[in-house]
Amino acid sequence: MKSDNATKEDYLVLIEIWEKSVRATHDFLPEENIKTLKPLILEHYFDAVDLRVARDDNNKILGFIGIAQGNVEMLFISPDSRHRGVGAFLLKHAIKYQSACKVDVNEQNTDAIGFYKHLGFKTIDRSALDGQGNAFPLLHMALETI
Repeated sequence: MKSDNATKEDYLVLIEIWEKSVRATHDFLPEENIKTLKPLILEHYFDAVDLRVARDDNNKILGFIGIAQGNVEMLFISPDSRHRGVGAFLLKHAIKYQSACKVDVNEQNTDAIGFYKHLGFKTIDRSALDGQGNAFPLLHMALETI
């Protein structure tokens, strides 16, 4: 597995991974929210972050991470690559090379919370609303070394 900078040519693969991952892990998110977020991510959010991908030996994208100002804004793994170390690989790389030290996680996404805790993050605060103002509480987490 290797880390690589994402290019605009990767975006259609990335949005497909995003949607499949969200459907596999965000069962609390209504269909309307997914449909609203998808074009925003594709047309705006990918360009707003330092976006990296994990590729296998055949150059297939397995997942991606986006960092902005030290915050993990997005980390999504293809469902068929989950539980294979891809997320940990991307996050450790982001901590080392992209200064990642914070993340906001949906409170309902207990698997993600456990993942970040396992990799050294702790909850430092909570918000009742998500970034779009929806009633999906966020846990604000930071590396324990901060």
